[in-house]
Amino acid sequence: MAINLLKTAPKVQSSITSKPSASLFFTTRRSFSVPLYSPLALAVSSMSYEKELAAAKKAASLAARLCQKVQKALLQSDVQSKSDRSPVTVADYGSQALVSFVLERELPSVPFSMVAEEDSGDLRKESGQETLHRITELVNETLSSEGSYSASTLTAEDVLRAIDNGKSEGGPTGRHWVLDPIDGTKGFLRGDQYATALALLDDGKVVLGVLACPNLPLEPIGSSNQHSPLGDVGCLFFSTVGAGTYMQSLAGSTLTKVSVSTTENSEEASFFESYEAAHSLHDLTSSIAQKLGVKAPPVRIDSQAKYGALSRGDGAIYLRFPHKGYREKIWDHAAGCIVVREAGGVVTDAAGNALDFSRGRYLDLHEGIIVTNQRLMPSLLKAVQEALQQRTSSTL
Repeated sequence: MAINLLKTAPKVQSSITSKPSASLFFTTRRSFSVPLYSPLALAVSSMSYEKELAAAKKAASLAARLCQKVQKALLQSDVQSKSDRSPVTVADYGSQALVSFVLERELPSVPFSMVAEEDSGDLRKESGQETLHRITELVNETLSSEGSYSASTLTAEDVLRAIDNGKSEGGPTGRHWVLDPIDGTKGFLRGDQYATALALLDDGKVVLGVLACPNLPLEPIGSSNQHSPLGDVGCLFFSTVGAGTYMQSLAGSTLTKVSVSTTENSEEASFFESYEAAHSLHDLTSSIAQKLGVKAPPVRIDSQAKYGALSRGDGAIYLRFPHKGYREKIWDHAAGCIVVREAGGVVTDAAGNALDFSRGRYLDLHEGIIVTNQRLMPSLLKAVQEALQQRTSSTL
C-alpha cells in the first residue's frame, strides 16, 4: 500500500564502488595514505565489535532508506519547509524507531541502552495520533522492503516503545548506543545534506561509528560538485576502534579504506562552513581562516556528512564554535569523531583536549570543536587560541 508521507492519515488505535551547525571545514587535495595499525589491534577490534558493526550498518542503512523516501516525497510536493515540518518529524521518529528495532533484533543477548534525540511524548498525545499512524506505516513498509524482517509487523505501540529506547543517559560504564536519527534537519528539508549518525560507547569510549549520508556524492565534494546532480550519491562510512575507517555506497558497493588529508599547508586549503549562519560564529571562523592564510571562499554544507568527507581526505580542517549558551550533545559528534579519528585524524576541543563522551547526554567543552590531521593541529590550535583571545579582549 502506498503511503502519503506529507498529508494527514486516519487516526490510529492504540496499538560503493568507492571512488559540514556551527562549523568551518577547510578542504584540500585528497590523500589516501592509510594509517597503520598492528595486526593484533586490528584482529581484537574486529572480533570485539563485528556483530555490533554489522547491526549498526544495517540499522543506519535502513534508516537512510526511510529518510530518502520521505525527502523524495517532500521535494515532489508543494509543502513549504518553513511552514510545515511534519515530513522531517515523520522521518526523524521513523528513523529512530527503525534503528532501535534493528539493533534489538540483531543483538538480542546484549542489554540494550540507547542515547538518542527523540522521545515519544508528543506522539502519545491526541494531536500526535495521525503522525504516529504515518510513522508506523512507513517503518513497516521499510522493514518489509528489507526482506529479513518481512514477518515483523509493528503496532503503533511497538513503534512508541522503540522510540523511547533512546531515553538512556549514557555514562562512563556499560555499552550505550548513541543516535542522531536525522542530523541536519534543515538540510533535509531543503533537499541538501543530512546524515543518520550511530555510534557505540563502551565504558565511556566511542568504539564504533556509522554515518549514513544519503545525499553525499561518492566523489570528493567542493564548490563545483557539492550536490553532484549527475553523479552517484549516497555514502556509508564506518569505523571500529583500531581498525580504520571504510566507505562504501549506500547501495552496498565494494569497500574502500579511507584516510584524512596529510596536507601541512593550510594556505592551499579552502573551507566548508555550516549552511545555517544561526548555528555558527562565522566572524570567529573567518578570523581563524585569515590567520591560517586561507584564500578560497567558503562552501556550505550541513550535518556530520562533514566528518565523513573529511575522513576520506576531501578537507583538512573542520571547526565548530556554537553561539554562547549552547551545549553540544553527544549524538552530534560521537559517530563523526571515531570515523575521522580512525582515518588518522584528530578531534579535540579548542584547548586541545580529547572529547569526553562519558558524561551523559552532553559534552563538556572548552569553547568549541577542532577536527584536523596530526600535522596541522599545532598551527591550527595556535590560530584558534589567538582568535579566541582577540574576541574576548574586544568584548571587555
